[in-house]
Amino acid sequence: MGAPEFILKLREKIGNDPLWLPAVRGVVFDDDGRVLLCQRADNHHWTVITGILEPGEHPAPGLVREIFEETAVMAETERIIGVGVVGPVTFPNGDVCDFLDITFRCRYVSGNAQVNDDESIAVGWFGLDELPDMSEGNLQAIRLATEPEGPVAYQEED
Repeated sequence: MGAPEFILKLREKIGNDPLWLPAVRGVVFDDDGRVLLCQRADNHHWTVITGILEPGEHPAPGLVREIFEETAVMAETERIIGVGVVGPVTFPNGDVCDFLDITFRCRYVSGNAQVNDDESIAVGWFGLDELPDMSEGNLQAIRLATEPEGPVAYQEED
C-alpha cells in the first residue's frame, strides 16, 4: 500500500521536508490474550499495527481500516490508552515525519492473521511472554493495553 495518495501529492511539493501527520496505533488482543504484531517491510522492525489517517478520517474507524488492510483481521476499538508524539522519523527514502499518535486497545473480532498488503513481511499473534524485539514505544503501548481500566497515558514533553 505504501504512503497514502494525499502524502504523495504533498511530497511532490515539499520533497522530504518534515510533515506533521495524524496517526493511530492498535494493540489488538485475541481471546487467548495474544497480541497481533506485524513485521514492517521497510525496516523489518516488529510493531503493533499502525497507520496514517486519511484527511477527515476519524481515528477509531481509521484504525479498524488499517488493521484489516495490513493483517486481514477485523477488530473493534475498546478504548484510547495513549496520546503522544512519535518522531521525527526518517524513512529509507529520506522522508521525515512527526506523528500525533493515538493508541487504542482493540479486540479481535474475526479473520485469519496474514500479510494483507505490501507494508509488512510477516504478521502473527504473540503471547506477552514471547514478544519479538520491539521499540520501547510499542512495548509501552502493550503494557498500557494490559491494564484493565487504566487512564489514558499522555506523553510528557522531553
